[in-house]
Amino acid sequence: MIAYRNLRVALLGAGSVGAQVATLLTEHHEELASRVGAGLDLIGIAVRDVDAPRTAPIDPALFTTDAMGLIESADIVIELMGGIEPARSYILHALNSGADVVTGNKALLAAHGPELQAAAEQVGAQVYYEAAVAGAIPIIRPLRDSLAGDRVKRILGIVNGTTNFILDKMDVEGDTFENALAVATELGYAEADPTADIEGYDAAQKAAILARLAFHTDVPVEAVHREGITQITAAQVSQAQKAGYVVKLLAICERITDPTSGVDGVSARVYPALISRQHPLAAVHGGKNAVFVEAEAAGDLMFYGAGAGGIETASAVLGDVVSAARRHVAGGPGVAETTHANLTILPIDSVSTRYQITLEVSDAPGVLARIASLFSEHGVSVETVQQSIASVESGAVKSDALSAGTSESSGTATLVIVTHVASERALSRTVADIADQQVVVRVESVLRVEGA
Repeated sequence: MIAYRNLRVALLGAGSVGAQVATLLTEHHEELASRVGAGLDLIGIAVRDVDAPRTAPIDPALFTTDAMGLIESADIVIELMGGIEPARSYILHALNSGADVVTGNKALLAAHGPELQAAAEQVGAQVYYEAAVAGAIPIIRPLRDSLAGDRVKRILGIVNGTTNFILDKMDVEGDTFENALAVATELGYAEADPTADIEGYDAAQKAAILARLAFHTDVPVEAVHREGITQITAAQVSQAQKAGYVVKLLAICERITDPTSGVDGVSARVYPALISRQHPLAAVHGGKNAVFVEAEAAGDLMFYGAGAGGIETASAVLGDVVSAARRHVAGGPGVAETTHANLTILPIDSVSTRYQITLEVSDAPGVLARIASLFSEHGVSVETVQQSIASVESGAVKSDALSAGTSESSGTATLVIVTHVASERALSRTVADIADQQVVVRVESVLRVEGA
């Protein structure tokens, strides 16, 4: 029997996710009430234009442009507007009014998460944000609660469905980046302006959130090293296939020790990387997301599912709404997050991993030996070298002319070099010296090898 009063729920935003949340709150009202121990009454939806056309059958009487007035009447505020402002001001107003907040706003949380958490803690409220990272996949709660007593060592995440769709299409169908992006746009995986996705900004925001939770340390989004996928070519994807790898845009959050200073800290970074086809993340296809967590006691954990979509993300939002409502029924203050480890945020130069370097070089005697010596001079150990040499005159491919000492050629050769684990600092210096060599036509690419 439900004895607690009905809880008032305000919704800010009625886009694809907001519309689904409103529909589910209405359609599943009785079922949700039985789970919470109190009814959940949607008292209003704040929008910019109450007369705008809607795809979902929502009662028009719920729409209002008075967001502040709606917030002040609510026990739980759901923010699904996106962007920094006015979302930040609305959430702070909600918290200061004593309401709990449920949000999926990754950009806001990455930029102002500590400020919002501090405001919530001051009044005994709570900010819930399962929908901010990886859509329907439950990853925030496991990191915040289930693994709070463990020591997370590393997170590898495919957290952007648009880039995963593009790279997967390039891998499976041999498409170019441009064509795969066009298909992603046509199918709705990519926005009209895909910059936030393909340049890694979206994934970097999510990496900042994951790193903060995993390592109990504030990680500003500006400290996340970011590279996008716009430079990835069909040739690179093909080379990866031949070597047993797949190219994925990874968000990596890791606890490491700087090899030079010995400082223990956190690295958060986003870039396209090679990952073995035997790794679980290699099997994440299309627009799906997955987060692979390596913990000291729990071992390896994999979280997989839909990373976007209105109904899928609405599932995560409603899970948070139920949690917030149960807290109201049970009473007591919200649970504060632990961000007091105060680990140093280390730059990309502190990272150590394996690398694949692809070079176009002159097809001349002794070139391979010269390149190998530069790796040795910088203390970077070479694991494998693949070479293909096309003569300008004939287009024929030879296998070992680079190391020969007598023949001459007017063609160029491609070297694909995979290193053992090396520091980013040493690798960068090596590549810079290689690029300065007259026998090197160009450095075609440098890709990191992760997940080993």
